[in-house]
Amino acid sequence: KYYPPDFDPAKIPKLKLPKDRQYVVRLMAPFNMRGTPLSQGAASPVQGGLEQGGIPLGGASRGAGGWHVQHSLPPTHRGCAAVPPQTDPENTDYTMEHGATRNFQAEKLLEEEEKRMQKEREEEELNNPMKVLENRTKDSKLEMEVLENLQELKELNQRQANVDFEAMLKQYKELEEEQRRKEQE
Repeated sequence: KYYPPDFDPAKIPKLKLPKDRQYVVRLMAPFNMRGTPLSQGAASPVQGGLEQGGIPLGGASRGAGGWHVQHSLPPTHRGCAAVPPQTDPENTDYTMEHGATRNFQAEKLLEEEEKRMQKEREEEELNNPMKVLENRTKDSKLEMEVLENLQELKELNQRQANVDFEAMLKQYKELEEEQRRKEQE
């Protein structure tokens, strides 16, 4: 590039931008969602211009461990209201603020249910020593059943592995020939 000899970078006017400006980022929506206002939403993750909001000051938008919670506004079908997901640093996931719901939460709900059941079991075991013993016997019984089923499957596989298919076909052909001879006589 050519810079003239009388060029002074201090004379270039500085761009004044608002502190709470929004950045437009090209991004996929993090999950399938359905919009609640007009039942319009993204059937599959939508790709589009995303306006990423500035992070409010004062720690109001901080998650676990001091990580910032990012707010974003991806577009929906037919120009509906924006549905803003936000990051959930505590669970390393995304949550919906308002305007939409997640379509497929079955796995997440299953995980939460398992955690809840495990927590209930642990609390119950802390209070009741007999429950600890009962749970141990149930677990050992279940483990023994699983081992028995596994052993049965192994035996079945070994039996099937020892089968000689050629000999079976030969025997079948011999039986067919005998039946033909009997029919001809």
